[in-house]
Amino acid sequence: MRTKDSDLESGNGPVPASLDAWLETAVAGYRGPGRLRKCGFGQSNPTFQLSAPSGRYILRRKPFGPLLPKAHAIEREFRVLRALEHSRVPTPKPLALCEDPGVIGAAFFIMELVEGRIFYDQTLPNMSPAERAAIFDGMNHAVAALHEVRPADVGLADFGRSEGFLERQVATWTRQYRASEGEPIEAMERLISWLPSHLPPEQPGRIFHGDLLLNNMVFHPTEPRVIALLDWELSTLGDPLADLAYHVMVWRVPPNLFRGLAGLDSEHSGIPSENDYLQRYLARSGRADLPHWNFYLAFSLFRIAAILQGVWSRSQSGQASAADAEEVGRKARPLAEIGWAIACSTHS
Repeated sequence: MRTKDSDLESGNGPVPASLDAWLETAVAGYRGPGRLRKCGFGQSNPTFQLSAPSGRYILRRKPFGPLLPKAHAIEREFRVLRALEHSRVPTPKPLALCEDPGVIGAAFFIMELVEGRIFYDQTLPNMSPAERAAIFDGMNHAVAALHEVRPADVGLADFGRSEGFLERQVATWTRQYRASEGEPIEAMERLISWLPSHLPPEQPGRIFHGDLLLNNMVFHPTEPRVIALLDWELSTLGDPLADLAYHVMVWRVPPNLFRGLAGLDSEHSGIPSENDYLQRYLARSGRADLPHWNFYLAFSLFRIAAILQGVWSRSQSGQASAADAEEVGRKARPLAEIGWAIACSTHS
């Protein structure tokens, strides 16, 4: 049963006695009493900053109440963080996992709080061109480091089924779109028909983060390097080029749609062009090229359009988690149209 002596739903208040007792046993050096404050990392699994006399930590838990099978897999997040702890991939240090819902009402884990900078606007306003170039290079370095890791080398050979990954992904996001569609979006219908018939040959499976956006990275307080990749709730084994394309699709999107970079003057802004950015990734990852790149970009835009269509649907049913959900959800159509235009262009 969920404890009542802390408001774990709103996220502000004292740590329940049951949680303090568990922390003192499971987390080395922890000393209470603690307090919780909800913070913005992650959209699916609620995240809290935990402050105590012994220091500050991050707590991520499953939502309360009935959940869909395999959804909100806190245990998988903890596992991938632990597996990557001693790799070249920058991650927060995982400290302890609690799978007993009796402690706070849901499974959760504790990780270190990484002090640094998080950027939400990819155009990096108020920075010099040299500073922007350095931030993008640091981001590129972190993404390449992740995709270099062989899952078996870090004990993640069974973390997912990479065979048939793209086929399953297309089917999954098609179902998600169908479950939330409103007014017909012609570009989505065309992509739903085009994507399954243009699946590229499978790539060797790598750790697939699933949400490699700039705002899911913590940068060093003063240096242009990533010190932690956040929000691993979508992670599995899959095609690294699909992970990369979702990361890079912002170069094809106008700033007013999805914090995009399309139309930006690379020479004067300091932000590299898409091609320059990809060439650095290739050099760092050891790949020779990026085959079927247009497919991966089209799929990534299809995927984000399906996600935003779900946001729109929830806004119509009164289940939205943000006041601007309807406005955000309406971006599904133009994003799908960009994806279809890419699908129609010459393959690279």
